[in-house]
Amino acid sequence: MRISLNWLKDYVDIDRPVEQVAEILSDLGLPYEGIEHLDDDAVIDVEVTSNRGDCLSHIGIAREYAAATGKELKLPEVELGESQRCASELAGVEIIEPELCPRYTARVIEGAKVGPSPAWLKRRLEAVGVRSVNNIVDATNYAMMETGQPPHAFDYAKINKGKIIVRKAVAGEQIVSIDGSKCELTSGMLIIADPKGPVAIAGVMGGLDTEVGDSTTAILLEDAYFDPVSVRTTSRALALPSEAAFRFERIVDIENIDRASRRTAQLIVQVAGGKVSKGLIDVYPGKAKPRQVALRLSRLNKLLGIEVPVKKAVEILTRLSFQPRRDGDVVLCSVPSWRSDVYREVDLIEEVARVYGYDKVPTEQKIRIEVAPVDARQKMVQAIGRYLNGCGFYETINVSFIDRSIAELFVQNQSGEHLAVKDVSRKSANLLRQSLLPSLLSVMKSNRNVGNSPCRIYEIADTFVPAGKSGGLPIEKTKLAFACDSDFRDVRGVIEGLVSCLDKNVPLTFIPMQIDWAQAGAQVLVNNKIVGIAGVLSDSVGQRLGLEDVTVCAAELDFEQLSLLQAGPVEVKPIPRFPAIKRDLSLIVPEDVPWAEIADAINRKASAELEDIRFVGIYRGKGIAAGKKSVTFSLLFRDPDGTLTHDTVDNLEAKIVSELTESVAAELRTV
Repeated sequence: MRISLNWLKDYVDIDRPVEQVAEILSDLGLPYEGIEHLDDDAVIDVEVTSNRGDCLSHIGIAREYAAATGKELKLPEVELGESQRCASELAGVEIIEPELCPRYTARVIEGAKVGPSPAWLKRRLEAVGVRSVNNIVDATNYAMMETGQPPHAFDYAKINKGKIIVRKAVAGEQIVSIDGSKCELTSGMLIIADPKGPVAIAGVMGGLDTEVGDSTTAILLEDAYFDPVSVRTTSRALALPSEAAFRFERIVDIENIDRASRRTAQLIVQVAGGKVSKGLIDVYPGKAKPRQVALRLSRLNKLLGIEVPVKKAVEILTRLSFQPRRDGDVVLCSVPSWRSDVYREVDLIEEVARVYGYDKVPTEQKIRIEVAPVDARQKMVQAIGRYLNGCGFYETINVSFIDRSIAELFVQNQSGEHLAVKDVSRKSANLLRQSLLPSLLSVMKSNRNVGNSPCRIYEIADTFVPAGKSGGLPIEKTKLAFACDSDFRDVRGVIEGLVSCLDKNVPLTFIPMQIDWAQAGAQVLVNNKIVGIAGVLSDSVGQRLGLEDVTVCAAELDFEQLSLLQAGPVEVKPIPRFPAIKRDLSLIVPEDVPWAEIADAINRKASAELEDIRFVGIYRGKGIAAGKKSVTFSLLFRDPDGTLTHDTVDNLEAKIVSELTESVAAELRTV
């Protein structure tokens, strides 16, 4: 934003060199990029952040300078000599999209004469980088650079029936903008139209057919408020940037529109003559109430780390037009309409700090850095990460938002409700995830698409489940989830190893259960407490996620439950002195018999010599009857006090096979 020093002096007394003025603005959070010295003027190029649309004008900058220096802000006096003809008789306004245009005003000026602008007007516009067009267009640009409110002047004679309609474009409509660009409009774009069709792109640029020209004698003057997102989206879609769009995107002062319109009309009459019709057409369907924000003085000093005198803090807020009212430790402020960026206590604290001066924050010669030890949670995260890295898993970090179509595949609560953001501009991926698995499986799909296979990934992050009662806070839990494109045995082995790594003595159990997203699933119990679920991704869900050509297994565990595990003392055993005997068995059992039942039956008849049971695999196919499966496992026998004989192991094995025959209807597979 280029600021003319001479122009700025119209609104605030300045008795300092331009370099000092630039430094004061910089200290206020408006850094300057350069100073250009002209013959009788100086121009400061000020950088304005996107949340300070009020500073995209000379009055906005003057207001900031006045607050910092204690000077008085001087606004130009506006007096209009109105004609006897009422504006409402000459024009009309209809807003069909009040959410995108909450306020629209129109004035009519008759008897104006288009011609070149006076030298003073040209000089000021050229100083801030605006090209002179004619006296009427220059007057609107001058008003925009002065007030920050972008007006637009239509040739009244070219507006059909004098009727303005604010609506969305119809797909296929076209308009040629005043810079000669042919614009293909889409159904989401907000436009200004008359009964015949589009006459301007709302907040972006006017149309060539209704622009002010040499033959113009009557003007319909627009001043309005347009939705920032709508203006930005349209401007970028049409590749049509403008000074007006730049300001509407950063929010204009909706309450200042009437005054800005009167000021623009005054300037037009001043340089082009004519008379302003009586009254204003003002369509303002939803006037907002002034925003109130409270500031605790104790919080002010605590947050800044310095003691700001109460009197000084109240004085600063007064200079910034917040109308502070003190009640003990609390100062209640009315936020002025042009400060759309202030809505929290911390915003008011920032206002006090930047005007009071960041240079008043004390500095020390030495910087002391205190190293805090890693807390228990972080230690657990690191321990789990190290273990999973050792198993070949890579960590992923995902955003907490997912799309509804994917979220519903992994919903945990019975109602199917989700927490969603209110921002309507986020049309997709706007639900807070209740499970980490959707994000994790999306990452797996991306990796497989580029050939990263096998793929083993994990994530530790928070999940959010809506509270049962209305208005309650969500249930926020940290979860550990991991997935791999391999057999379920790998997932089970990872879980067993992880739990054993945290506590070698705690019992771990897998109980079969029905999981919506899995073709086969299980609950994971540690110490008889449910800590999570694991399963094999079903074909239908795999197709929805683009993983139909691979077997994917996944698990999701409660991080807090895992954190409760504490490793006890490690028992060290000597290396066995005597050899072990390994027996491989293949049993044919009914299809519905799970491995857990087989393992339980073995343990019931296990002697002290049975050292280990290891699952090997399952076979279905030739030689196995329908409804049956062949389960292969290994039994490891060892006697710590001597060498076992095969005859002894034969007897131990026979007892186990006999128990399996009775308990799970097992048949020994010999071929």
